This record gives sequence, C-alpha cells and structure tokens, in this order.
Amino acid sequence: MGIRFVLMVNKQGQTRLAQYYEYLTIEERRALEGEIVRKCLARTEQQCSFVEHRNYKIVYRRYASLFFLVGVDDDENELAILEFIHLLVETMDRHFGNVCELDIMFHLEKAHFMLEEMVMNGCVVETSKSNILTPIQLMDKAS
Repeated sequence: MGIRFVLMVNKQGQTRLAQYYEYLTIEERRALEGEIVRKCLARTEQQCSFVEHRNYKIVYRRYASLFFLVGVDDDENELAILEFIHLLVETMDRHFGNVCELDIMFHLEKAHFMLEEMVMNGCVVETSKSNILTPIQLMDKAS
C-alpha cells in the first residue's frame, strides 16, 4: 500500500492534522499518535529522520514549529517519503505563503484537500504543485 498515515504535529506534541489510509479505531489512533510523537520529538537533529515503530517505518521532518510524520510500510523508500514531505510543505507554502501552524489550524479543510489531491489510498498520485492547487484556487474563487 505504501503510506499508512500522515501526521502534522507541533513542538508540544499536539496533533494538528491526521490522515489515515488504513482503518484504526479512535483509541488505536490516539495510542499510536502518542507513542510516535513522543519517540520522534525526543530525538535530536543529529539523529536520522527514520524510526521503526511497531510494524511501521516512520519518516519525519521538522519545518519551523511543525513536525511532518509519515508512517509507511517497511519496503517503502525513505528518501522518496522525505521528498513527498518536502513537496507537501512547498505546496502549502505556495498557497498560504510560508505555512505555519496557524494556517493548518484555521484552514484545516484546505490542508486535508491538498493531501487528498496528492495521496490516494496510500499512494502518491500527484506531484505537480499547480495541479494540486488548481482545485483549491477554484474553490476560493467560487466562495
């Protein structure tokens, strides 16, 4: 399948966006997020951005005050996922103008929509920033 979940978390460990591509109950999600966030936030910048947890490989990257965490299968390419995270941040930067935690909080539906344009059923399906943002810009014009 590839990508199992995408999380955006602030430095205090509060989840700002969560998108799952496999079924987990709310309790399982809460427990998983808590374990992963504690594990990733405790690491130093000198350590690598890949962590194994349960049956997932976690690839994460910090941009300003936000951590972008992606849970993938063991056979997924970590560097490709880092590129995906970077593309997601660049796309949000283009739309919001230097994306920050408040942009995610106040425009959560747009952040989810960008992610949904990029990933379908755990597979990256779109990598063009303009193709990702065109539907969002059309929605902005209509409203």
